[in-house]
Amino acid sequence: MEIVGYLASLFIGIALGLIGGGGSILTVPVLVYLFGLPPITATAYSLFIVGATSLVGAWPKYRNGLVDVKTALIFGIPSIAAVYATRKFLVPAIPDTIFTLGDFTVGKPMAIMLLFAVMMVAASISMIRKKPCRDCPDDADIRYNYPMILLEGMLVGTLTGLVGAGGGFLIIPALVLLSKLSMKKAVGTSLLIIAAKSLLGFTGDIANMTIEWGFLLLVTGLAILGFYVGNGISGKVSSHKLQKGFGWFVLLMSIYILITELFVNHPIQT
Repeated sequence: MEIVGYLASLFIGIALGLIGGGGSILTVPVLVYLFGLPPITATAYSLFIVGATSLVGAWPKYRNGLVDVKTALIFGIPSIAAVYATRKFLVPAIPDTIFTLGDFTVGKPMAIMLLFAVMMVAASISMIRKKPCRDCPDDADIRYNYPMILLEGMLVGTLTGLVGAGGGFLIIPALVLLSKLSMKKAVGTSLLIIAAKSLLGFTGDIANMTIEWGFLLLVTGLAILGFYVGNGISGKVSSHKLQKGFGWFVLLMSIYILITELFVNHPIQT
């Protein structure tokens, strides 16, 4: 299972390089179900893996002028604050037992995995239904809806802190709708935002748990290697078809997590 886990870590980066986002949604399931990490630890490790890989991905976008730094700051600052506070204070404060219904108990690890599965369903639907952009301007006038950008940044940061995913499927539409960025600039800017909030959010976990740096850096290195592989072949395949196919894969993964958490790991007593 560990070998499969390392191969899956490579695939996470390949998916990110090919379609510009979405690969990070698989990081927590890989860490939990293939490497056997507890969900709380997995969400923390995922922040580092996702952040480092996104930072590598943001650099070539920045060199090509596809990162709007001002938008990244406006959206990123409340998002970073929210994800750090969530990891530092909210996650440790969540009780080990959320609620009990008869013989069925929902604990913190299960609640986090269920929330993650719901986010995966939302991400998969977004990728499946998304239409290809045939006439997207690269230099449209940027207009800022400051209140909504700040609110969206805080919301995305909180969700990221809880489940350890980058949240690109939430950030990119927000940047397009609220800042009027082109799709290409939204993808590049979202990578910078994800990198900053994930890596800084991860620092909120350092004091709360022991980090296995050797393992974490190995998985991160494989994801970064996968990103370069995916980015290298991205121009040779249809990104829209890949995104749609990956969306169906994520949907199947979310169903697997729901079944595993509700009926396998925590069977309902009758």
